[in-house]
Amino acid sequence: MNIKGEARYQRQILLKDFGSGGQQKLFEAKVLVIGAGGLGCPVLQYLAAAGIGTLGIVDHDVVELSNLHRQILYTVADVGLSKASCAAERLGKFNPDITIIPYQLQLTNQNAVSILNEFDIVIDGSDNFPTRYMINDACVLLNKPLIYGALSESEGQIAVFNVAGADGVKVNYRDVFPSAPQPGEVLNCSEAGVLGVLPGIIGMMQASEAIKLISGVGMPLINKMIIYNLYSGETYKLKLSPADSAETTLPVSLEAFAQMDYQWFCGIKQQTGEVKEMSPAEFNKVKQAEDFTIIDVREPGELPAASGFDYISLPLSGLKKQIPPIKGKKVILFCHSGIRSVIAGELLLEAYPDKEFYNLKGGVLRLNF
Repeated sequence: MNIKGEARYQRQILLKDFGSGGQQKLFEAKVLVIGAGGLGCPVLQYLAAAGIGTLGIVDHDVVELSNLHRQILYTVADVGLSKASCAAERLGKFNPDITIIPYQLQLTNQNAVSILNEFDIVIDGSDNFPTRYMINDACVLLNKPLIYGALSESEGQIAVFNVAGADGVKVNYRDVFPSAPQPGEVLNCSEAGVLGVLPGIIGMMQASEAIKLISGVGMPLINKMIIYNLYSGETYKLKLSPADSAETTLPVSLEAFAQMDYQWFCGIKQQTGEVKEMSPAEFNKVKQAEDFTIIDVREPGELPAASGFDYISLPLSGLKKQIPPIKGKKVILFCHSGIRSVIAGELLLEAYPDKEFYNLKGGVLRLNF
């Protein structure tokens, strides 16, 4: 393959340890980015700019106004539209020399293998633990390098997994995190908040790791993790080692992977129909009804504040310690994004099996005040 648009990449080709050979490797590479959100946007923008030959984008979500302070690939005109499709269209206009493949779907252990098989490197830009473990396990079973990134309030993490170091040792996500935290213990960005620059920094670092792996320049973070604190400006580098416990939880085959219940592994119970989901439209129809009790399970002071209906505040942290009396036969639970309210519903259902519990799908973020 001849290098296209050499003038576009002149500044990186001029690098002595990169050159036209490094650029050619980028053109021939196929990189899959899972999640086109806070991490995925900078990853996609910089890999497209660098000239990665084929970029895959997996995301089933749509653009929301609350995304735009950190997901700067999108505009106000994109609100309500598919992230994968919008990202593919915009990146295609930015760099028509590369191939972009959008997957407007939710990645599951039923479709992950067929999608990941088409790419050389996988970049994890997901925001929940079941997906992270699933991506990791698929990469291990398929022998695909995985570039990991994650955010927690003012901190970010980056690592390169499933690539052999000089000693032949490979480390994967389960070696570092053999067990998932309890549901609600670690909040994602939509619940805990994040300054928009942090996912930009971490995403760019993920993109740089991909470029280093592909081109062979520099020293990729193989079996290492960087922890960056935005507030202090401090950076820590950790050396990672295999953990014996990781092998006991990793699926032993692709068949076992397809049967794995990652929600269960991460302690998230599948809804059985006892705690029912309620859409925002359904909620708006019944929010003033006297036969419904509405409960906010967020912690005090969380924003946005709910308005336009009566509710009581029962934080999930308190429910885990003591279940209070609950009035009413029908109970609607809500939180920031619909995750903690599921957990609260399970706790209350166990205490009050005769009541009807509903979880507001998508949480308070889906309501228009």
